[in-house]
Amino acid sequence: MVDVHNPTVRSHNMRAIRSKHTKPELRFRELLDSAGICYEVHSKDLPGTPDIVLRDLKIAMFVNGCFWHGHSCYLFKMPETRREFWQPKIEGTKERDRRKCESLIQEGWRVLIVWECALKGRLRLPVDDLIGSLQAWIAADADKRDYQIKNIECASEPSNHSL
Repeated sequence: MVDVHNPTVRSHNMRAIRSKHTKPELRFRELLDSAGICYEVHSKDLPGTPDIVLRDLKIAMFVNGCFWHGHSCYLFKMPETRREFWQPKIEGTKERDRRKCESLIQEGWRVLIVWECALKGRLRLPVDDLIGSLQAWIAADADKRDYQIKNIECASEPSNHSL
């Protein structure tokens, strides 16, 4: 199947897609603000430049778009056009995500991956449930690092997360 846009239009469209301060990320930051949780954004001194960092607690959070990171939910569908481009691109992103998490975990960080579908659409979590679960996970001791939250992944050991 041929791309419906010419290369100039496609290039313009792709340049408009943000990698930082995305809508899901801004929505999640609003939730953190409403819960009174202080955080840093895009900490370049940490592996993978996490979207959100709670430095005192050694917690790094990534807010991943379901399409761009190949999440196994209804918001992700492999494009029909240019599969030879998209398949390796998305698989490469998933591998890079895995390496970022492993690097942070090896440095003693707790890692939380918040998927876009947890914040929007038919699978989104009720705000109170999300905030309550998040606060419980943040407050959990080392023995309870794998607190289960729907559409959010908690990684505590390199082999204990599936991206």
